Amino acid sequence: MPVFQVLRRTVLALLAVLTLTATGLGYWETHGLLGGITVSQALGLDSPRSSGGAMNILLIGLDSRKDQNGNDLPPDILDKLHAGDSGSGGYNTNTLILVHVGADDRVTAFSIPRDDYVPVSGIDGYDHIKIKEAYGLTKAQTELELEQQGVYDQAELESLGREAGREATLRAVRSLTGQPIDYFAEVNLAGFYHLAESLGGVEVCLNHAVYDEYSGADFPAGLQRLDAAQALAFVRQRHGLENGDLDRTHRQQAFLAAIMHQLQQSGVFSNLDDFRDLVEVARKDVVLSQGWGEPQFRRLAALAGGEVEFRTLPVVRYENIDGQDVNIVDPAAIRAEIASAIAGSAVPTTTEAPSPGPDTVVVVVNGSQSYGLAGRTADVLSRDGFTVGEIRDREDGEPPGTVISYGPGAGTDANAVADLLGVVTAPQEDPNLDDNRIRVILGDGFDPGTVDLGSFTPDTTAEVADSTTAGSDATATPIPDAGPPIDGGGIPCVN
Repeated sequence: MPVFQVLRRTVLALLAVLTLTATGLGYWETHGLLGGITVSQALGLDSPRSSGGAMNILLIGLDSRKDQNGNDLPPDILDKLHAGDSGSGGYNTNTLILVHVGADDRVTAFSIPRDDYVPVSGIDGYDHIKIKEAYGLTKAQTELELEQQGVYDQAELESLGREAGREATLRAVRSLTGQPIDYFAEVNLAGFYHLAESLGGVEVCLNHAVYDEYSGADFPAGLQRLDAAQALAFVRQRHGLENGDLDRTHRQQAFLAAIMHQLQQSGVFSNLDDFRDLVEVARKDVVLSQGWGEPQFRRLAALAGGEVEFRTLPVVRYENIDGQDVNIVDPAAIRAEIASAIAGSAVPTTTEAPSPGPDTVVVVVNGSQSYGLAGRTADVLSRDGFTVGEIRDREDGEPPGTVISYGPGAGTDANAVADLLGVVTAPQEDPNLDDNRIRVILGDGFDPGTVDLGSFTPDTTAEVADSTTAGSDATATPIPDAGPPIDGGGIPCVN
């Protein structure tokens, strides 16, 4: 079901964009339409931001059968969604799409597979999780801690828990992608059906006929029009698909592209009354980060025009860890994919980073309250070929934040260190440092869970072997295939 959330939420944002640009609504109309939509403060004012006229937006599809106040959805809605009962789904972010709007308004949307296995800190009992779990696990822990402090009001617990979950999700995405996030939009499950229904069906195209009893998908090959219930099955299906969840991700992308194509060719946005009905759905189901306004929606018009490329971020391999199927990823490859796509160049055929200079020495300073952080970070740097010198605690006069500084000749290696550790702020040249010397201060704003990015390789050989050989119907673990980019300018055919 996560799929729908993405679709819904993304589409709702697009709807707003389209209306504003297609009908020429003014400033007062913009604010009138946005009134009543929940605004989150999870994206702090001191969070890293894009520069040079670019804009990054994170679309969060929350797989929850609850409303914004934590109340169960009505049974009739759950029946229409075929989503199980109100306890199903939890608060996993089963859809995460990072949308980059360049200074030239060229749009690239990066889908983050929900099972990507990433390091995490601050969640009791976990050092790695599926990226989709950051929201729900953090929400649950935050609510427990608040209850222990004497907070029992359910509405307050729900609100504060969700804010903590959003913050955790933002940190996880920034750490994985190396990208700042300027805005985000979150949508739960309830509004998708209404949206799909209001559009009167959606055209999709399949490369092959499909049948799946789990999702209810039963469609022939070729171009076809799906009603709202069928659309749910189309985007939910993963069983019986060659690339499983990755093919489902492609379904999401194709569905979004089809909706944008349909909206572009329809007159729905020339009718303010119809649009207001859609906005009413947004008021119930959408959460926006602070700062959204007319300028942001106008820039998103590029999405509505179909000038968008959908990419699926790469997965190295599938593994089974502690009984859970996860995606092992290479953050360096992910960051290279994003950087090259944003730059408009071809994706590099290799993601192997150049070896550090033989004379480069890195000093690691722990400016945090996390015991042993400098030592763990030094281990990561050493495994990636860096020579580590002094390892120490922050001294008086040194900055409290996370800062990477370098002396003459060490600029290239300093940038490599920043990429490896997930530090978004650019390294600073310090003339007081010796030649080829890098100083890493790990302080405010640094997520300790990122220190093993690019170097974590779980020892799960036995589990993988068991999962791929047990039973007469077992087959070899498939090689993940992210597939080629999808052009948002029409109705693409997918598996």
